[in-house]
Amino acid sequence: MRLTKRMNTAALGATLALTGALAGCASGPTMTYLPSGETGFAINCSGADASTSWAACYKQAGETCGAYGYDVVSKDADNGATAGGSVGGIFGANIKTRSMVIRCKQ
Repeated sequence: MRLTKRMNTAALGATLALTGALAGCASGPTMTYLPSGETGFAINCSGADASTSWAACYKQAGETCGAYGYDVVSKDADNGATAGGSVGGIFGANIKTRSMVIRCKQ
């Protein structure tokens, strides 16, 4: 009985750690250089919850470039995979990979 309780506690701890890590996935834009030599911004909105949708990426892009606007240089496909979980297959999450690179208009 003790071993089962420890395993359940470990699974719950791992799930909470994964949830915390996923919540941090949608971070602010990162400055990068485009092949043309211009400055661009990489935006990552990957995650499993509704706050990490393409709309969140576009919102970050708008906030980054402001009234100048922006052009999308590249954008990943909206792919997903199950991450986390336990032996019984519970506590899994469908993680979507969403990222794009933008260039602010001048």
